[in-house]
Amino acid sequence: MRAEAGTEHRSQFKALTMGILVGYAITCIVFLGYSMLITYTSMSEKNMPIVVAVTTLLSVVVAGFDAARGADRKGWLWGMGAGLVYVVILAVIMMLALKNFTIDSRTVTMAILSVAGGGLGGVLGINLKK
Repeated sequence: MRAEAGTEHRSQFKALTMGILVGYAITCIVFLGYSMLITYTSMSEKNMPIVVAVTTLLSVVVAGFDAARGADRKGWLWGMGAGLVYVVILAVIMMLALKNFTIDSRTVTMAILSVAGGGLGGVLGINLKK
């Protein structure tokens, strides 16, 4: 019975990892498309904070959804975990990429929304399983 529990945990970890990867794939695709629009059209960068926020929230909802699809229960927890891991990875990338990166109220708000969005995705993922 122990071997089955270990297999279950590996399967859940794989679902969590794949959810986060899918979330980051969505983020990369949207950011690449938006950067191309800014570069090759007359569109300005003034909407960038909105695009970043909406893309991040969409990505963590999808990450949470995918992470919870591999769970038997507590989809909200797996989804929140996916949102938390997503935002921690994002914070590390931002710290490495930006010399003047600071954790301010906007960053904390985005982190809270990311964890909550992952939880929402987790609730949807566990309840919409086939």
